[in-house]
Amino acid sequence: MLSLILIVLAAFFFTGIIIRTKSMASGRKGPGILQPIKDVVRLFRKGAVYSETTSFIFQIAPTIYFSSIVMAMLVIPFGQSKGVISFNGDFIFFAYVLALGKFFSIIAALDTGSSFQGMGASREALFSMFAEPAFFILMGSLALLTGHTSFYEIFTELHLGSYVSYAIALLAAFVLVMLAMIENSRMPIDDPKTHLELTMIHEVMVLDHSGFDLGLILTAGYLKFAIYGALVVNLFTGVVAYEYAIPLFFFIQFLMAVSVGLIESFIARFRMSHNAQFIVVLTSVSLLIFFGVLLISGKFL
Repeated sequence: MLSLILIVLAAFFFTGIIIRTKSMASGRKGPGILQPIKDVVRLFRKGAVYSETTSFIFQIAPTIYFSSIVMAMLVIPFGQSKGVISFNGDFIFFAYVLALGKFFSIIAALDTGSSFQGMGASREALFSMFAEPAFFILMGSLALLTGHTSFYEIFTELHLGSYVSYAIALLAAFVLVMLAMIENSRMPIDDPKTHLELTMIHEVMVLDHSGFDLGLILTAGYLKFAIYGALVVNLFTGVVAYEYAIPLFFFIQFLMAVSVGLIESFIARFRMSHNAQFIVVLTSVSLLIFFGVLLISGKFL
């Protein structure tokens, strides 16, 4: 339950810190840190408008997408505190409950009958498919290193003691941050502020959503960023006492949000044809982690 509360608190500020960092990097004052939350509250007060060409799938998809994010939050531990749900192989549940929500967001985009939303949906599905091996190789490597298959047991048994183990943790943090960028369709994979449908990915998928439904989708995105940030935190706080772990949690979340803001400020979006190559490279980084685990465990031949 502690991890659930911390993730929700971090989500309140995460996107606002990103926007604030981008504003400062470009020399602008920019909106306040809580502006994204205020926008969501405003959307929750509005009703949704549905096209006559859409079916019930379009109407239920935002709720299922948001619910999948909440279910994924429940398996995230924090330090010595288990997630609300914890069992062997829960990282597989984590990956595929997120995939379920994304599946419904994709078919909701297709349900509108718009060719532009169809393009965005196909790109979202392709990039998610390429990102999946990187996550499973990473978590499989950590499971091999610790001998456990649940998030809680993996992170509590993950002791950093050698230079190789620190390198593995840093590479794992890099992979998780990049996966967060891909899953949230941020730079350099996608530009959330673009208004050209031919180059949009996630944003073009939600063009027809409005009001309360759009608020759910935006809130889910804020929570997803904080979830991946929590996974990064768990790499370094497995056995740290709570009086140090909780401040460290918010510091790492803040550092990750600032890093995302700086990346989006100084790195241009990749060409669409280069996105797949970049995502596949993450799998190579995960393989480096796998070989490092073999080296530590003495199984490297």
